[in-house]
Amino acid sequence: MRARTGALPAAVVQTARRPVRTLPPRVWLVVLGVTAAALVAAFLLVGLEGNLAYVLPRRLNRVGAMVLVAVAVGVSTVLFQTVTGNRILTPSIMGLDALYILIQTSLAFALGASTLLTLGPPIRFAVEVTLMVAFSSMLYRWLFTGGGRSLHLLLLVGIVFGVFFRGASSLLQRLMDPSEYIILQDLFFASFNRVDPTLLLISAVAVGGLCVPAWRLRHRLDVLALGRDTAVGLGVDYRRTVTLVLVICSVLVAVSTALVGPATFFGLLVSALAYQLCSQFRHAVVLPIAVLLGVIALVGGQLVLEQVFAFDTALSIVIEFTGGLVFLALLLKGRVR
Repeated sequence: MRARTGALPAAVVQTARRPVRTLPPRVWLVVLGVTAAALVAAFLLVGLEGNLAYVLPRRLNRVGAMVLVAVAVGVSTVLFQTVTGNRILTPSIMGLDALYILIQTSLAFALGASTLLTLGPPIRFAVEVTLMVAFSSMLYRWLFTGGGRSLHLLLLVGIVFGVFFRGASSLLQRLMDPSEYIILQDLFFASFNRVDPTLLLISAVAVGGLCVPAWRLRHRLDVLALGRDTAVGLGVDYRRTVTLVLVICSVLVAVSTALVGPATFFGLLVSALAYQLCSQFRHAVVLPIAVLLGVIALVGGQLVLEQVFAFDTALSIVIEFTGGLVFLALLLKGRVR
């Protein structure tokens, strides 16, 4: 009896000594929200000289694109990781980024890089979004037709298609004229300087319309995070919910990629940081924290590059490098649920 009663206080003391995060999630939301708002205001106002009617609208357009990409990528990554049950996977694993590069390369190879750049942005945007969403829908149909399909098969097929798309793009690029390839290469990296205001408005409507059902699913997503068997046992329509989430993810990633270009590791970066800051993994907290971290990373990073480094490098390159390091760190630590 003494051994048992002595073991209980020791366990209690050991539990009490576990490290506790300094700030609760609500405080993190306030801190990140204020930081994001301050960075947006600084980006709009710092160095604002000359013709305000000319400079300010263009800065607003760039900030709008950054915020839109942060929302689309942050929400889609968190949702995708929930339904796949894996914290190191992102929607780009489905091959959407590779498909975007293949579309750009094919159009440049068939029409010429100069003709591609002069092609109307709405036409290019519609073609890219349609093809990427159709590709994702094909994967979902393959996933949910038949009893032997699974999310792991989706990921495997996505990886295979991604390798195939990159190989086809590389082949066409080798056959292109070097001068046209140099022009095409600028489209392979995410850029917020060439966003068309009309496309930005259309993308904002699409992303905002998809975030509404994603937010309404937050409680069911909490249950899905417990696993398929647990979710089904608690009364969640697993197949319908997962299908809806995957469709939302595919459209969000397609719109974001078609608007500014591919950002492979950006979603992994913001989602990993969001989970690190959250003491409770509820989607009502994780989703807004991931979005705010995305806004801080994009707006703050672009502000530093412009005001400190004078455009010596591209923001997408820095983010991809940092995200790649986070990806390797998560793999080495085995942070797979």
